[in-house]
Amino acid sequence: MQSNQTSSTMEVETIPSEAKPLPPKPKFEPLKPHEMSDGQVQFRKVNVPPHRYTPLKKVWMDIYTPIYEQMKIDVRMNLKARRVELKTRHDTPDISNLQKCADFVHAFMLGFDVIDAIALLRLDELYIESFEIKDVKTLRGDHLSRAIGRLSGKGGKTKFAIENASKTRIVIADTKIHILGSFANIKIARDSLCSLILGSPAGKVYSKLRAVTARLAERF
Repeated sequence: MQSNQTSSTMEVETIPSEAKPLPPKPKFEPLKPHEMSDGQVQFRKVNVPPHRYTPLKKVWMDIYTPIYEQMKIDVRMNLKARRVELKTRHDTPDISNLQKCADFVHAFMLGFDVIDAIALLRLDELYIESFEIKDVKTLRGDHLSRAIGRLSGKGGKTKFAIENASKTRIVIADTKIHILGSFANIKIARDSLCSLILGSPAGKVYSKLRAVTARLAERF
């Protein structure tokens, strides 16, 4: 009994072991774009519609220069297949540049001006949304023609008003509508266009736009 007590009260001396220094933290150089894809060249191809072939020839240098010189992406026009072909280079600074350039060329093919579409190269939060009039309401004949007329307005007045109020760009190509802008701004423009398709008069849409833009201005 006594021996048990002595053993329990006995202190055990621990010899502090020498702390081993940790190995140095490895330093890895950032991967280059061509190394991220195992050295494989990335491609994108954008088809050229027949009605955009002549406009593309006129502004080819305006499209080619920012893609080749600023984004460091190779670009060529395949005349036989009628499409614009893009591919990465060894000195491409970012792999996402290829998709940005493809979106830029695609935006031009949809009907946007080069000055507007080039914003897709410089800003990350820009998108293109497309929809048709029949997605909102099934219209035929004169009713469809009047709806397209309401969307553009006299001399494009209504379209420009929506563009300026929502800070977007709109292309109305027959029954297809394309909107270029940020997510929140696209929603504002889309709501206005849908109201016009459904038959709202332009004055009512203008007043609603003024209220929405005033609310946005207060928020920021």
